[in-house]
Amino acid sequence: MSLFNPLPEPASTVFPAAPLAERMRPRSLNEYVGQQHLLGPGKPLRVQIERDDASSMIFWGPPGVGKTTLAKIIAETTRATFIQFSAVLSGIKEIKQVMAEAEKAARYGSRTILFIDEIHRFNKAQQDAFLPYVEHGTIRLIGATTENPSFEIISALLSRCRVYTLRALTEDEIVTLLIRALNDKERGLGSMGIAAEDAALRIIASYSSGDARNALNALEVSVKLAEASGAKTITLEIATEALQQRTLLYDKEGEEHYNLISALHKSVRNSDVDASLYWLGRMLQSGEDPMYVARRVVRMAVEDIGLAAPEALNLTLSARDAMHFLGSPEGDLALAQAVAYLALAPKSNAVYTAYGDVLSDIEHTRAEPVPLHLRNAPTGLMKALDYGKGYRYAHDEEGKVADMECLPESLRGRHYYHPTAEGREKLLAQRMEEIRKIREGKRGK
Repeated sequence: MSLFNPLPEPASTVFPAAPLAERMRPRSLNEYVGQQHLLGPGKPLRVQIERDDASSMIFWGPPGVGKTTLAKIIAETTRATFIQFSAVLSGIKEIKQVMAEAEKAARYGSRTILFIDEIHRFNKAQQDAFLPYVEHGTIRLIGATTENPSFEIISALLSRCRVYTLRALTEDEIVTLLIRALNDKERGLGSMGIAAEDAALRIIASYSSGDARNALNALEVSVKLAEASGAKTITLEIATEALQQRTLLYDKEGEEHYNLISALHKSVRNSDVDASLYWLGRMLQSGEDPMYVARRVVRMAVEDIGLAAPEALNLTLSARDAMHFLGSPEGDLALAQAVAYLALAPKSNAVYTAYGDVLSDIEHTRAEPVPLHLRNAPTGLMKALDYGKGYRYAHDEEGKVADMECLPESLRGRHYYHPTAEGREKLLAQRMEEIRKIREGKRGK
């Protein structure tokens, strides 16, 4: 069957059984949300679309930012036949078939937009197959990729395409899409009569990390949960439940096992060397796997001792190796030595707490792109996009410290690590203060 007969379904067609993200796909530039740096009045991509410029292009950006949607809008705006091609499912044979059909259509004045999702998955030979058709204008190629095109797309094809970098959507843009989906009675959820608290929409937007598809999927689950409970409003609690990725389940039959390891860990944390050795002995004598105990002892070193006595990690790893080499009962003494040291060592959970705060921020804030000045720029395209611009090499700076922000914009000034005055961390706290003064001195110049 010809790929041009029958014609694809029009973009306005609504499939009630389709996921919400698919039903709410924007049908025109007026409905499209985000990418104003490309689609605002007078911006490069908008001008290209409005002028019906037939150049091929590559959309580079993270998932769920509208790459496929934009390609479909371009096809509809320019009245071109739209063929979607998956790099995951297609090979050379399919490429040649599509190209032959496009060539036939071109003879009758029909224009073809060939959209290739995940174009970076095509190998060099597959990408080469497109070159003559792109060069002769038989097709207008629009590729979508989440990977850097400088590395993933052959230079010959890249030189014949304009590269547009799409950005993750902001939380406000995601909320706009969620509200639109809740109110749309034709394609969205408007007919269900369910509202949403602003806090609920905000947390969905935050968790989506700029991915509209993820956000709309979460909204759909939230609506189903609200409907099941008879609620007419999506609360923060309902949205949180919908966003829950996994539930940890524990076997209750081994309670004494967990009681004993809990007693050992808490005795070490409380610097009670006698209780620590007692609970260690109880575990080993009850037939507990000594390598399990060894793993938990290593964890104590990094969770409760940390940088107050950084040698604790090496000691516990050595105890683990000795246990593995000697076995019981000889290796038990190595674990006892490690446990005694941990109990008597200065304590700090500063790194443990800092990393927990980092994970919390990662979970509750959008995944921001790496600041441009911290990126490498090995290619001309990347340099043109300001990769590496403004980077300052610390070794060339006075004090070996540059006054340069290394966190994403939304976390600027955030402090995670707060060293204690225990053991070696006292020295680390002094060093952090030195670094702070060096930076402040440079800002004052």
